Amino acid sequence: MATGQVRVNGKLYRFQVPLRGRETGTLQAGRDRLEGPTVTNPQPPTDPAAGRHLLPLKERLQAVVDAAPVTAAVSVRDLSGRFGDKQISIAGHSRPKAASLIKLWILAELMRRIDCGQARYTDTVLVEPSDVVGGTGKLQYETFPQEVTLYRLAQYMIKYSDNTAANVLIDYLGGFAPVNALIDSMNQRETVLARKMLEVGPENYTSPDDVISLLGSVWDGQVLSETNRQLMLGFMLEQTLNEKIPAALPSGVPVAHKTGDLDDVSHDVGYYLIPNTPIAVAFLTSGPYDAGTDTVKELARVVYDYIATEHAGTRKANR
Repeated sequence: MATGQVRVNGKLYRFQVPLRGRETGTLQAGRDRLEGPTVTNPQPPTDPAAGRHLLPLKERLQAVVDAAPVTAAVSVRDLSGRFGDKQISIAGHSRPKAASLIKLWILAELMRRIDCGQARYTDTVLVEPSDVVGGTGKLQYETFPQEVTLYRLAQYMIKYSDNTAANVLIDYLGGFAPVNALIDSMNQRETVLARKMLEVGPENYTSPDDVISLLGSVWDGQVLSETNRQLMLGFMLEQTLNEKIPAALPSGVPVAHKTGDLDDVSHDVGYYLIPNTPIAVAFLTSGPYDAGTDTVKELARVVYDYIATEHAGTRKANR
């Protein structure tokens, strides 16, 4: 369900509508009738005064982006309200190859189906030898044919960025169209699932702003139940590819994240689960992988240092 609110003639109306792609919706409020595309709100209303505290961070990130040896794009969103739910972006609508970031939308669509009672995590899928692909993941080292639960496919797709699991789930969900319908319903205009992992063909794309839109919608409970929201965060906390954001932050900082890697892109996105100051981040780069990874790490540390310093200053001021 997409949830939200709209003000008509000074009165606030709340609504819930099913998520079935970008459909025309109608809202009748008294004598007033509103029609338009039904999408989830990618970002809540912000507090401009509190949000101004993130503007110096944008300047610091811009300096890193300008000096980077690769093309970099960044979006950061406050999830705690301490910074007014503000989102800042640098080239937020840029559209690099998605790489394995697209797996987050595959997971979201699977979890939405489970929330709707259309599937259960204990359901199994027969994985054939022809389904197995290389690259990242662990399933490729097992023996097939084999029945694999939806739970394990979902967990492996995120925890190990398992390409075989992702491809099997795409088939299970009915191909690209259902995932793209979910993307469309959330008004994420730069993101598309157009090929399976490691296949040759049209590319998958996304943008920092679309990633933050998804992460924010999940965090706010707009697209998943609380149970699946926590499970998605849990899978991202289990991430085993930790050479980017986690490597840049002090030891012990909890990070729920998902990487995206190709020879010419290096991404990392997710949540800094700083107590009382959670924040969503998306760092996307195009260019040589090693240089992109270094840039992601530099951007990740700039965000953490700023948020940690501002958070400490806020706590001290409130004592």
